[in-house]
Amino acid sequence: MNMSNIAAPAKPAKFKRGKKAKPKRDVKAYFIELKKDIYRDRILYYLLIPFLLWFLIFKYFPMWGIQIAFKDFSLFKGIAASEWIGFEYFTEFIGSEYFMRVFTNTVIISLYGLIICFPAQIILAIMISEVTRQGFKKIVQTLTYLPHFVSVVVIAGIVTTFLAPESGLINLILEKFGMEKIYFLTNPDYFRGIYTVMNLWKETGFASIVFIAAIAGIDTQLYEAAKMDGASKFKQIMHVTLPGILPTIVVMFIMKIGSLLSVGYETIILLYQPATYEKADVISTYVYRSGLVDGRYDFATAVGLFNSIVALVLVIAANKISKKVTDAGLW
Repeated sequence: MNMSNIAAPAKPAKFKRGKKAKPKRDVKAYFIELKKDIYRDRILYYLLIPFLLWFLIFKYFPMWGIQIAFKDFSLFKGIAASEWIGFEYFTEFIGSEYFMRVFTNTVIISLYGLIICFPAQIILAIMISEVTRQGFKKIVQTLTYLPHFVSVVVIAGIVTTFLAPESGLINLILEKFGMEKIYFLTNPDYFRGIYTVMNLWKETGFASIVFIAAIAGIDTQLYEAAKMDGASKFKQIMHVTLPGILPTIVVMFIMKIGSLLSVGYETIILLYQPATYEKADVISTYVYRSGLVDGRYDFATAVGLFNSIVALVLVIAANKISKKVTDAGLW
């Protein structure tokens, strides 16, 4: 047999790897479909209009005034005609004697709220969710939600009355136990604790709503499986409830980090006084005094913008860390 007549086996064809061609999108058809969807849901879009108008008027239009942070602003010249001075006010604020005081106080007071108030919201939500008697559960929810709807001015008045040096309830109790009366609101060492406890009482109940809703969304079969495995109530909370609401906890924590430097200045203004500036003065109250009291609108805007930039950096950093650790984040 002549072997030379036998053809050699054909080599398999080589295919070059390349990018898959993306299907062309029909732009015209897409907009036609979008138009149909908008018309179908037009009532919902009508309801959205007031919110969009509010957002534009009160959130976006005021951004035009941010530029006065970089100008020697004059009420008579206006924003556009005022002289441009760059980062002079930012440098002045960072180099001032008040910078470290207000920055430190802001961070410490916010950390108090983050360490004490934030876990309290989660604990309260778990406790309410574990209540089986609906009547008692509704009473507890109502009593814990109510303080949120009370005006800050009223709350501050209640705190001032309770802590009054002569007729305040706390000082009357101290007197009954043979202790000396204390004027709490003039002592800087008590201010941060008073502010934190006040916020704890006022906001914990309302803030727990988010976590209660997250707990309600956990599959009940997980609890049944845990019971069958002999898990106690505490272990069910640790191994079912907390992991189930972890994404919600992470998102809320990141939002708290973003507002770390935005301490509620209204409450502090109502409670503090020059004697407690040492521990009570924060960035927002400093902005209030610089802008509205001293009339330095440009300088106050620069300080407020500095505060917002730091808050933005904190949110981005917290979100990146959260994505690496828990795979959950805002974006």
